[in-house]
Amino acid sequence: MAVGRGNKPDAVARSMQIIEAVADLGVGTTGQEIAHRLRIPPATTYRLLNSLVAEEYLIRTADLRGFALGARLRSMVDAATTPTVNAQAAEHIEDFRGGVRFGVHIVYFRPTSVRLLDADPDHPFYGERELMRCPHASSAGKILLASRSQWRDMLQPPLAALTAFTIVDLMTLAAQIDDVRRTDFASDEGELVAEQASIAVPVYDVLGDVRGAVMVTGVVSRIEALIELAPRCRTLAATLGSLLY
Repeated sequence: MAVGRGNKPDAVARSMQIIEAVADLGVGTTGQEIAHRLRIPPATTYRLLNSLVAEEYLIRTADLRGFALGARLRSMVDAATTPTVNAQAAEHIEDFRGGVRFGVHIVYFRPTSVRLLDADPDHPFYGERELMRCPHASSAGKILLASRSQWRDMLQPPLAALTAFTIVDLMTLAAQIDDVRRTDFASDEGELVAEQASIAVPVYDVLGDVRGAVMVTGVVSRIEALIELAPRCRTLAATLGSLLY
């Protein structure tokens, strides 16, 4: 900070204060309200508001009179927030685990990666680091990719071949993504970890957005048995959606 300007917030600080004001005052907050609340000259307020709208941190309301939090900011909040597995959700998960002989793992999605939310304590998940970094190689990762319109932008070509069965051809992967969108189901047969297979179905929030997945893992030789669990996984996913999100 320049000498002599220690008491004058810079544009970045002012922008953050404006975002906080919109978050606090709610949808439809006007520039006049922000200027009054923060004691900023209206001209400065509107200049910063226009910049924040251009960068998609804020959006204008339908009547163009006010402002609301934008897509980039919501994405950042989602990325920083880990869902909480409450007692009711945990009970449903444990009931499901008690009825199968495979690993049942609940994952949640950040904007470009998969994270384990509730790993099965009786069936350790192998390949957590790869799960996070290589969405093209896992069933849950394919669910994430299928939920994004610009999924190719999430990948870093050339795709990493984690095993001999990892799909690294974009055209082949694109065909799988289309199938996932059509069926709400994804599978992985030794693509993430050799000899490990998995299936996954999406978990939707109350607004209908994909926020995570129910993933069941086992050995590759039992892939058919895993696939047969898909309807039960969908039932669990539907239950967890409103409990987790």
